[in-house]
Amino acid sequence: MLADRLARYSRTLRYGDLPDTVVHEVKRRLLDSLGCALGAWNAPPCRVARLIAQTVKAPQGATLWGTGHKTLTDLATFANGGLVRYLDFNDTYLSKEPAHPSDNIPATLAVGEAVHASGKRVIEAIALAYEIQCRLCDASALRPRGWDHVTYGPFSSTLGAAKLMKLSNTRTVQAINLAGIANMALRQTRVGDLSMWKACAFSNAARNGVFAAMLAQLGMTGPSPIFEGEKGFMKLVSGPLELAPFAAERGHSQMGTDLSGRGSVPETFKILDTYIKHYPVEYHAQTAVEAAVALHNELMEVEGARAVDHIMDVEIGSYDVAIEIIGRDPEKWQPATRETADHSFPYCVATALLHGPVTLQSFSPKRLHDPAVRNLMKKVRVVQQPEFEGRYPKTMPTRITVKTEAGRTYMRQVDVPVGHPGSPMSDHDLEAKFCRLTAGRLNRLRIDRLIEFVWNLDRVRDIGALMPLLRVKGRG
Repeated sequence: MLADRLARYSRTLRYGDLPDTVVHEVKRRLLDSLGCALGAWNAPPCRVARLIAQTVKAPQGATLWGTGHKTLTDLATFANGGLVRYLDFNDTYLSKEPAHPSDNIPATLAVGEAVHASGKRVIEAIALAYEIQCRLCDASALRPRGWDHVTYGPFSSTLGAAKLMKLSNTRTVQAINLAGIANMALRQTRVGDLSMWKACAFSNAARNGVFAAMLAQLGMTGPSPIFEGEKGFMKLVSGPLELAPFAAERGHSQMGTDLSGRGSVPETFKILDTYIKHYPVEYHAQTAVEAAVALHNELMEVEGARAVDHIMDVEIGSYDVAIEIIGRDPEKWQPATRETADHSFPYCVATALLHGPVTLQSFSPKRLHDPAVRNLMKKVRVVQQPEFEGRYPKTMPTRITVKTEAGRTYMRQVDVPVGHPGSPMSDHDLEAKFCRLTAGRLNRLRIDRLIEFVWNLDRVRDIGALMPLLRVKGRG
Protein backbone atom coordinates (compact mmCIF):
# COMPACT_ATOMS: atom_id res chain seq x y z
CA MET A 1 0.00 0.00 0.00
CA LEU A 2 1.20 3.50 -0.84
CA ALA A 3 0.67 4.84 2.70
CA ASP A 4 2.97 2.14 4.06
CA ARG A 5 5.60 2.98 1.48
CA LEU A 6 5.43 6.70 2.28
CA ALA A 7 5.67 6.01 6.01
CA ARG A 8 8.62 3.68 5.57
CA TYR A 9 10.46 6.18 3.39
CA SER A 10 9.87 9.07 5.77
CA ARG A 11 11.22 7.07 8.69
CA THR A 12 14.32 5.72 6.91
CA LEU A 13 15.46 8.95 5.21
CA ARG A 14 18.39 10.40 7.12
CA TYR A 15 20.33 13.64 7.03
CA GLY A 16 23.36 11.61 5.93
CA ASP A 17 21.46 10.62 2.78
CA LEU A 18 21.29 14.24 1.63
CA PRO A 19 24.05 15.39 -0.72
CA ASP A 20 25.67 18.73 0.05
CA THR A 21 23.84 20.25 -2.92
CA VAL A 22 20.49 19.27 -1.42
CA VAL A 23 21.38 20.69 2.02
CA HIS A 24 22.41 23.93 0.35
CA GLU A 25 19.19 24.12 -1.66
CA VAL A 26 17.14 23.61 1.51
CA LYS A 27 18.94 26.60 3.03
CA ARG A 28 18.29 28.65 -0.10
CA ARG A 29 14.59 27.78 -0.06
CA LEU A 30 14.36 28.67 3.64
CA LEU A 31 16.01 32.05 3.09
CA ASP A 32 13.74 32.73 0.12
CA SER A 33 10.61 31.72 2.05
CA LEU A 34 11.44 33.85 5.08
CA GLY A 35 12.01 36.83 2.80
CA CYS A 36 8.66 36.30 1.10
CA ALA A 37 6.98 35.98 4.50
CA LEU A 38 8.37 39.19 5.95
CA GLY A 39 7.64 41.02 2.72
CA ALA A 40 3.96 40.06 3.10
CA TRP A 41 3.72 41.05 6.77
CA ASN A 42 0.87 43.57 6.38
CA ALA A 43 -1.11 41.78 3.67
CA PRO A 44 -4.85 41.52 4.49
CA PRO A 45 -5.21 37.70 4.50
CA CYS A 46 -2.03 37.41 6.55
CA ARG A 47 -3.37 39.81 9.16
CA VAL A 48 -6.61 37.81 9.39
CA ALA A 49 -4.75 34.52 9.83
CA ARG A 50 -2.47 36.07 12.47
CA LEU A 51 -5.41 37.48 14.42
CA ILE A 52 -7.07 34.07 14.49
CA ALA A 53 -3.86 32.38 15.68
CA GLN A 54 -3.26 35.02 18.36
CA THR A 55 -6.51 34.10 20.08
CA VAL A 56 -4.78 30.95 21.34
CA LYS A 57 -1.70 30.93 23.56
CA ALA A 58 0.45 27.81 23.74
CA PRO A 59 3.76 28.34 25.57
CA GLN A 60 5.05 24.99 24.30
CA GLY A 61 3.76 25.57 20.77
CA ALA A 62 5.14 27.54 17.81
CA THR A 63 5.83 31.21 17.18
CA LEU A 64 3.86 33.44 14.84
CA TRP A 65 6.65 34.84 12.68
CA GLY A 66 7.36 38.48 13.28
CA THR A 67 5.97 38.38 16.82
CA GLY A 68 6.76 36.83 20.19
CA HIS A 69 3.38 35.08 20.39
CA LYS A 70 3.31 31.30 20.62
CA THR A 71 0.24 29.37 19.57
CA LEU A 72 -0.71 25.81 18.58
CA THR A 73 1.55 24.37 15.90
CA ASP A 74 -1.26 23.93 13.40
CA LEU A 75 -2.43 27.54 13.83
CA ALA A 76 1.15 28.79 13.46
CA THR A 77 1.44 26.72 10.30
CA PHE A 78 -1.68 28.39 8.90
CA ALA A 79 -0.65 31.95 9.76
CA ASN A 80 3.01 31.64 8.75
CA GLY A 81 2.11 29.73 5.59
CA GLY A 82 -0.09 32.56 4.38
CA LEU A 83 2.87 34.91 4.75
CA VAL A 84 5.11 32.73 2.60
CA ARG A 85 2.53 32.40 -0.17
CA TYR A 86 0.84 35.81 -0.38
CA LEU A 87 3.27 37.63 -2.68
CA ASP A 88 3.39 34.71 -5.14
CA PHE A 89 7.15 35.01 -4.86
CA ASN A 90 8.08 31.66 -3.29
CA ASP A 91 9.43 28.72 -5.25
CA THR A 92 7.63 26.52 -7.78
CA TYR A 93 7.65 23.02 -9.19
CA LEU A 94 6.09 22.22 -12.56
CA SER A 95 5.02 18.74 -13.59
CA LYS A 96 1.72 16.99 -14.33
CA GLU A 97 0.49 19.08 -11.40
CA PRO A 98 2.23 22.35 -10.46
CA ALA A 99 3.12 23.15 -6.87
CA HIS A 100 4.88 25.58 -4.55
CA PRO A 101 6.77 23.10 -2.34
CA SER A 102 8.24 25.75 -0.05
CA ASP A 103 4.67 26.02 1.28
CA ASN A 104 5.72 23.03 3.42
CA ILE A 105 8.40 25.03 5.22
CA PRO A 106 6.12 26.81 7.74
CA ALA A 107 4.78 23.43 8.87
CA THR A 108 8.24 21.96 9.39
CA LEU A 109 9.43 25.03 11.29
CA ALA A 110 6.34 25.13 13.49
CA VAL A 111 6.60 21.46 14.45
CA GLY A 112 10.39 21.69 14.63
CA GLU A 113 10.16 24.55 17.10
CA ALA A 114 7.63 22.71 19.26
CA VAL A 115 9.83 19.60 19.52
CA HIS A 116 13.11 21.58 19.80
CA ALA A 117 14.50 20.03 16.62
CA SER A 118 18.02 20.74 15.47
CA GLY A 119 18.77 22.45 12.19
CA LYS A 120 19.80 19.14 10.65
CA ARG A 121 16.47 17.55 11.55
CA VAL A 122 14.61 20.49 10.05
CA ILE A 123 16.67 20.22 6.85
CA GLU A 124 15.84 16.50 6.76
CA ALA A 125 12.10 17.18 7.12
CA ILE A 126 12.06 19.93 4.48
CA ALA A 127 13.88 17.74 1.95
CA LEU A 128 11.39 14.95 2.71
CA ALA A 129 8.34 17.19 2.23
CA TYR A 130 9.69 18.43 -1.10
CA GLU A 131 10.35 14.87 -2.22
CA ILE A 132 6.83 13.69 -1.32
CA GLN A 133 4.91 16.59 -2.82
CA CYS A 134 6.91 16.75 -6.05
CA ARG A 135 6.71 12.98 -6.65
CA LEU A 136 2.94 13.15 -6.16
CA CYS A 137 2.81 16.00 -8.69
CA ASP A 138 4.78 13.82 -11.11
CA ALA A 139 2.33 10.95 -10.69
CA SER A 140 -1.02 12.56 -11.52
CA ALA A 141 -2.61 15.87 -12.49
CA LEU A 142 -5.38 17.02 -10.17
CA ARG A 143 -6.35 20.16 -12.09
CA PRO A 144 -8.30 18.40 -14.90
CA ARG A 145 -10.35 16.61 -12.25
CA GLY A 146 -11.41 19.86 -10.58
CA TRP A 147 -9.09 19.61 -7.57
CA ASP A 148 -6.52 22.21 -6.55
CA HIS A 149 -2.81 21.38 -6.42
CA VAL A 150 -2.76 21.98 -2.66
CA THR A 151 -4.66 18.69 -2.26
CA TYR A 152 -1.28 16.95 -2.20
CA GLY A 153 -0.16 19.26 0.62
CA PRO A 154 -1.67 17.42 3.60
CA PHE A 155 0.38 14.34 2.70
CA SER A 156 3.73 16.12 2.36
CA SER A 157 3.22 18.31 5.42
CA THR A 158 2.02 15.48 7.66
CA LEU A 159 5.03 13.37 6.70
CA GLY A 160 7.38 16.25 7.47
CA ALA A 161 5.64 16.71 10.81
CA ALA A 162 5.63 13.00 11.60
CA LYS A 163 9.35 12.89 10.85
CA LEU A 164 10.08 15.67 13.33
CA MET A 165 7.71 14.19 15.92
CA LYS A 166 9.46 10.80 15.55
CA LEU A 167 6.18 8.93 15.07
CA SER A 168 6.35 5.17 14.77
CA ASN A 169 5.70 3.56 11.39
CA THR A 170 2.18 2.58 12.48
CA ARG A 171 1.31 6.08 13.65
CA THR A 172 2.87 7.66 10.57
CA VAL A 173 0.55 5.54 8.42
CA GLN A 174 -2.39 6.73 10.49
CA ALA A 175 -1.26 10.35 10.07
CA ILE A 176 -1.31 9.80 6.29
CA ASN A 177 -4.78 8.25 6.51
CA LEU A 178 -6.07 11.19 8.54
CA ALA A 179 -4.40 13.74 6.27
CA GLY A 180 -6.01 12.26 3.19
CA ILE A 181 -9.57 11.64 4.30
CA ALA A 182 -10.95 15.16 4.78
CA ASN A 183 -8.74 17.67 2.99
CA MET A 184 -9.66 17.86 -0.68
CA ALA A 185 -9.42 21.41 -2.07
CA LEU A 186 -11.51 22.66 -4.99
CA ARG A 187 -9.82 24.19 -8.04
CA GLN A 188 -12.27 27.09 -7.85
CA THR A 189 -9.57 28.80 -5.78
CA ARG A 190 -7.74 29.61 -9.04
CA VAL A 191 -10.62 30.24 -11.44
CA GLY A 192 -11.95 33.66 -12.43
CA ASP A 193 -11.31 36.61 -10.09
CA LEU A 194 -8.98 35.32 -7.39
CA SER A 195 -9.65 36.00 -3.71
CA MET A 196 -7.52 36.32 -0.59
CA TRP A 197 -7.92 32.56 -0.09
CA LYS A 198 -5.27 31.95 -2.74
CA ALA A 199 -2.64 32.85 -0.12
CA CYS A 200 -4.19 30.53 2.45
CA ALA A 201 -5.11 27.47 0.39
CA PHE A 202 -1.88 25.57 0.99
CA SER A 203 -1.36 26.90 4.50
CA ASN A 204 -4.75 25.41 5.34
CA ALA A 205 -3.75 22.12 3.73
CA ALA A 206 -0.50 22.13 5.72
CA ARG A 207 -2.36 23.03 8.91
CA ASN A 208 -4.54 19.98 8.36
CA GLY A 209 -1.46 17.84 7.73
CA VAL A 210 0.12 18.97 10.99
CA PHE A 211 -3.18 18.39 12.82
CA ALA A 212 -3.34 14.86 11.39
CA ALA A 213 0.14 14.12 12.76
CA MET A 214 -0.88 15.51 16.16
CA LEU A 215 -3.95 13.26 16.22
CA ALA A 216 -1.96 10.20 15.15
CA GLN A 217 0.64 10.89 17.83
CA LEU A 218 -2.10 10.46 20.45
CA GLY A 219 -3.45 7.26 18.91
CA MET A 220 -6.16 8.46 16.51
CA THR A 221 -6.66 6.16 13.52
CA GLY A 222 -7.93 7.01 10.06
CA PRO A 223 -9.69 5.17 7.19
CA SER A 224 -7.52 2.69 5.36
CA PRO A 225 -6.39 2.11 2.70
CA ILE A 226 -6.57 5.83 2.05
CA PHE A 227 -5.13 5.70 -1.46
CA GLU A 228 -6.29 2.36 -2.90
CA GLY A 229 -9.62 1.97 -1.06
CA GLU A 230 -12.99 1.48 -2.75
CA LYS A 231 -13.84 5.13 -2.07
CA GLY A 232 -10.26 6.25 -1.58
CA PHE A 233 -8.03 8.97 -2.95
CA MET A 234 -7.14 7.25 -6.21
CA LYS A 235 -10.73 6.33 -7.06
CA LEU A 236 -12.24 9.74 -6.35
CA VAL A 237 -9.47 12.34 -6.58
CA SER A 238 -6.22 11.56 -8.37
CA GLY A 239 -6.64 8.46 -10.45
CA PRO A 240 -3.83 5.86 -10.31
CA LEU A 241 -0.71 6.99 -8.49
CA GLU A 242 2.44 5.20 -9.58
CA LEU A 243 5.24 7.04 -7.86
CA ALA A 244 8.77 6.73 -9.15
CA PRO A 245 11.36 5.66 -6.57
CA PHE A 246 12.21 8.41 -4.12
CA ALA A 247 15.77 9.63 -3.78
CA ALA A 248 17.66 7.42 -1.30
CA GLU A 249 14.66 5.07 -1.00
CA ARG A 250 15.54 1.68 0.39
CA GLY A 251 13.79 -1.65 0.01
CA HIS A 252 11.24 -0.62 -2.62
CA SER A 253 10.59 -2.82 -5.62
CA GLN A 254 8.65 -1.52 -8.60
CA MET A 255 7.75 -3.42 -11.79
CA GLY A 256 10.10 -6.26 -10.92
CA THR A 257 13.16 -4.07 -10.44
CA ASP A 258 15.13 -4.57 -7.24
CA LEU A 259 15.77 -1.19 -5.68
CA SER A 260 17.04 -2.39 -2.33
CA GLY A 261 20.59 -1.13 -2.76
CA ARG A 262 21.66 2.50 -2.49
CA GLY A 263 23.37 2.33 -5.87
CA SER A 264 20.18 1.37 -7.74
CA VAL A 265 17.93 4.25 -6.72
CA PRO A 266 17.85 7.81 -8.08
CA GLU A 267 20.20 10.13 -6.24
CA THR A 268 18.49 13.29 -7.45
CA PHE A 269 16.27 14.84 -4.82
CA LYS A 270 13.31 16.75 -6.17
CA ILE A 271 14.26 19.99 -4.46
CA LEU A 272 16.98 20.29 -7.10
CA ASP A 273 14.28 20.46 -9.78
CA THR A 274 12.34 23.31 -8.18
CA TYR A 275 12.51 26.94 -9.27
CA ILE A 276 13.17 30.16 -7.37
CA LYS A 277 11.19 33.14 -8.64
CA HIS A 278 12.88 36.23 -10.06
CA TYR A 279 9.61 38.18 -10.33
CA PRO A 280 6.58 38.20 -7.97
CA VAL A 281 4.20 36.66 -10.52
CA GLU A 282 2.73 33.23 -11.23
CA TYR A 283 5.54 31.04 -12.51
CA HIS A 284 4.20 30.60 -16.03
CA ALA A 285 4.48 34.38 -16.38
CA GLN A 286 8.19 34.49 -15.50
CA THR A 287 9.39 34.04 -19.09
CA ALA A 288 6.73 36.47 -20.31
CA VAL A 289 7.90 39.18 -17.91
CA GLU A 290 11.55 38.62 -18.85
CA ALA A 291 10.68 38.98 -22.52
CA ALA A 292 8.50 42.05 -21.89
CA VAL A 293 11.21 43.77 -19.83
CA ALA A 294 13.68 43.23 -22.67
CA LEU A 295 11.17 44.67 -25.13
CA HIS A 296 10.54 47.65 -22.83
CA ASN A 297 14.24 48.46 -22.93
CA GLU A 298 14.42 48.02 -26.70
CA LEU A 299 11.36 50.18 -27.33
CA MET A 300 12.73 52.94 -25.11
CA GLU A 301 16.05 52.85 -26.91
CA VAL A 302 14.66 52.81 -30.46
CA GLU A 303 11.45 54.83 -30.22
CA GLY A 304 11.90 56.95 -27.11
CA ALA A 305 10.08 57.51 -23.82
CA ARG A 306 6.60 57.62 -25.39
CA ALA A 307 7.09 54.42 -27.40
CA VAL A 308 4.46 52.46 -25.49
CA ASP A 309 1.81 55.03 -26.47
CA HIS A 310 2.24 53.93 -30.09
CA ILE A 311 1.82 50.18 -29.56
CA MET A 312 -0.98 48.79 -31.70
CA ASP A 313 -0.88 45.10 -30.85
CA VAL A 314 0.74 42.78 -28.33
CA GLU A 315 0.73 39.02 -28.95
CA ILE A 316 1.72 36.64 -26.17
CA GLY A 317 2.57 33.29 -27.71
CA SER A 318 2.56 30.52 -25.13
CA TYR A 319 1.65 26.88 -24.38
CA ASP A 320 -1.55 25.23 -23.23
CA VAL A 321 -0.94 24.96 -19.47
CA ALA A 322 0.15 28.58 -19.12
CA ILE A 323 -2.83 29.80 -21.13
CA GLU A 324 -5.24 27.71 -19.05
CA ILE A 325 -3.93 29.14 -15.79
CA ILE A 326 -3.15 32.80 -16.57
CA GLY A 327 -4.32 33.62 -20.09
CA ARG A 328 -7.86 32.38 -20.60
CA ASP A 329 -10.43 33.79 -18.18
CA PRO A 330 -11.99 37.21 -19.02
CA GLU A 331 -11.03 38.38 -15.52
CA LYS A 332 -7.36 38.24 -16.55
CA TRP A 333 -8.01 41.30 -18.76
CA GLN A 334 -9.79 43.16 -15.97
CA PRO A 335 -8.08 42.13 -12.71
CA ALA A 336 -9.82 43.55 -9.66
CA THR A 337 -7.40 42.13 -7.08
CA ARG A 338 -3.69 41.66 -6.66
CA GLU A 339 -4.31 37.90 -6.60
CA THR A 340 -5.82 38.02 -10.09
CA ALA A 341 -3.25 40.48 -11.45
CA ASP A 342 -0.22 38.34 -10.61
CA HIS A 343 -2.01 35.43 -12.31
CA SER A 344 -2.72 37.45 -15.47
CA PHE A 345 -0.67 37.26 -18.67
CA PRO A 346 -2.15 40.56 -19.94
CA TYR A 347 -1.48 42.48 -16.73
CA CYS A 348 2.06 41.17 -16.11
CA VAL A 349 3.14 41.82 -19.70
CA ALA A 350 1.45 45.23 -19.96
CA THR A 351 3.01 46.56 -16.76
CA ALA A 352 6.45 45.23 -17.78
CA LEU A 353 6.19 46.85 -21.24
CA LEU A 354 5.22 50.13 -19.62
CA HIS A 355 7.49 50.24 -16.58
CA GLY A 356 10.20 47.59 -16.94
CA PRO A 357 10.98 45.05 -14.18
CA VAL A 358 7.94 43.84 -12.24
CA THR A 359 8.24 44.48 -8.50
CA LEU A 360 5.93 44.32 -5.50
CA GLN A 361 4.93 47.91 -6.26
CA SER A 362 3.65 46.75 -9.65
CA PHE A 363 0.59 45.42 -7.82
CA SER A 364 -0.22 48.48 -5.73
CA PRO A 365 -3.81 49.74 -6.00
CA LYS A 366 -2.58 52.76 -7.95
CA ARG A 367 -0.77 50.62 -10.54
CA LEU A 368 -3.56 48.06 -10.62
CA HIS A 369 -6.03 50.72 -11.78
CA ASP A 370 -3.59 52.76 -13.88
CA PRO A 371 -5.42 53.78 -17.11
CA ALA A 372 -2.23 53.32 -19.14
CA VAL A 373 -1.89 49.71 -18.00
CA ARG A 374 -5.60 49.06 -18.58
CA ASN A 375 -5.49 50.54 -22.08
CA LEU A 376 -2.46 48.49 -23.06
CA MET A 377 -4.08 45.31 -21.73
CA LYS A 378 -6.90 45.82 -24.24
CA LYS A 379 -4.32 45.38 -27.02
CA VAL A 380 -3.01 42.08 -25.65
CA ARG A 381 -3.84 38.77 -27.32
CA VAL A 382 -2.83 35.35 -25.98
CA VAL A 383 -2.18 32.75 -28.66
CA GLN A 384 -1.21 29.10 -28.31
CA GLN A 385 1.94 28.24 -30.25
CA PRO A 386 1.91 24.74 -31.84
CA GLU A 387 5.72 24.65 -31.87
CA PHE A 388 5.77 24.96 -28.07
CA GLU A 389 3.74 21.76 -27.61
CA GLY A 390 5.54 19.13 -25.54
CA ARG A 391 8.27 21.47 -24.32
CA TYR A 392 6.63 22.12 -20.93
CA PRO A 393 7.66 21.56 -18.15
CA LYS A 394 11.33 21.17 -19.12
CA THR A 395 11.08 24.63 -20.58
CA MET A 396 8.26 27.18 -20.51
CA PRO A 397 8.67 29.24 -23.69
CA THR A 398 6.91 32.54 -24.17
CA ARG A 399 7.20 34.73 -27.24
CA ILE A 400 6.01 38.33 -27.18
CA THR A 401 5.50 40.24 -30.39
CA VAL A 402 4.81 43.98 -30.32
CA LYS A 403 3.64 46.00 -33.33
CA THR A 404 3.70 49.80 -33.38
CA GLU A 405 1.85 52.46 -35.36
CA ALA A 406 5.04 53.14 -37.32
CA GLY A 407 4.85 49.64 -38.74
CA ARG A 408 7.75 48.27 -36.72
CA THR A 409 7.65 44.80 -35.15
CA TYR A 410 9.57 43.83 -32.04
CA MET A 411 9.83 40.25 -30.82
CA ARG A 412 11.48 38.51 -27.90
CA GLN A 413 11.27 34.87 -26.78
CA VAL A 414 12.44 33.44 -23.46
CA ASP A 415 12.44 29.68 -22.87
CA VAL A 416 13.95 29.37 -19.39
CA PRO A 417 13.61 32.11 -16.75
CA VAL A 418 16.17 33.21 -14.19
CA GLY A 419 15.77 30.99 -11.12
CA HIS A 420 15.07 27.85 -13.14
CA PRO A 421 17.58 24.98 -12.71
CA GLY A 422 18.65 25.73 -16.28
CA SER A 423 19.40 29.36 -15.33
CA PRO A 424 19.87 29.29 -11.55
CA MET A 425 19.77 32.34 -9.34
CA SER A 426 23.08 32.87 -7.55
CA ASP A 427 23.36 32.96 -3.76
CA HIS A 428 24.30 36.62 -4.04
CA ASP A 429 21.16 37.43 -6.02
CA LEU A 430 19.06 35.39 -3.60
CA GLU A 431 20.46 37.37 -0.68
CA ALA A 432 19.68 40.59 -2.57
CA LYS A 433 16.08 39.44 -3.05
CA PHE A 434 15.88 38.65 0.68
CA CYS A 435 17.24 42.10 1.57
CA ARG A 436 14.72 43.85 -0.68
CA LEU A 437 11.82 41.92 0.82
CA THR A 438 12.83 42.47 4.45
CA ALA A 439 13.89 46.12 4.20
CA GLY A 440 11.64 48.19 6.42
CA ARG A 441 10.69 45.16 8.53
CA LEU A 442 14.15 44.46 9.97
CA ASN A 443 17.24 46.59 10.45
CA ARG A 444 20.39 45.82 8.49
CA LEU A 445 22.12 44.08 11.42
CA ARG A 446 19.15 41.74 11.89
CA ILE A 447 19.01 41.01 8.16
CA ASP A 448 22.68 40.04 8.16
CA ARG A 449 22.21 37.84 11.25
CA LEU A 450 19.28 36.07 9.63
CA ILE A 451 21.24 35.36 6.46
CA GLU A 452 24.14 34.01 8.50
CA PHE A 453 21.76 31.88 10.60
CA VAL A 454 20.25 30.23 7.53
CA TRP A 455 23.59 29.50 5.85
CA ASN A 456 24.67 27.81 9.08
CA LEU A 457 21.38 25.99 9.70
CA ASP A 458 23.06 22.59 9.90
CA ARG A 459 24.96 23.78 12.99
CA VAL A 460 21.87 25.00 14.86
CA ARG A 461 20.97 22.98 17.97
CA ASP A 462 17.39 24.24 18.36
CA ILE A 463 15.43 25.79 15.50
CA GLY A 464 13.59 27.92 18.07
CA ALA A 465 16.65 30.20 18.05
CA LEU A 466 15.45 31.46 14.66
CA MET A 467 12.23 33.01 15.95
CA PRO A 468 13.60 36.11 17.76
CA LEU A 469 15.47 37.03 14.57
CA LEU A 470 12.15 37.27 12.72
CA ARG A 471 10.61 39.92 15.00
CA VAL A 472 9.52 42.85 12.87
CA LYS A 473 10.08 46.45 13.91
CA GLY A 474 7.69 47.60 16.58
CA ARG A 475 6.79 44.06 17.70
CA GLY A 476 9.15 43.86 20.68
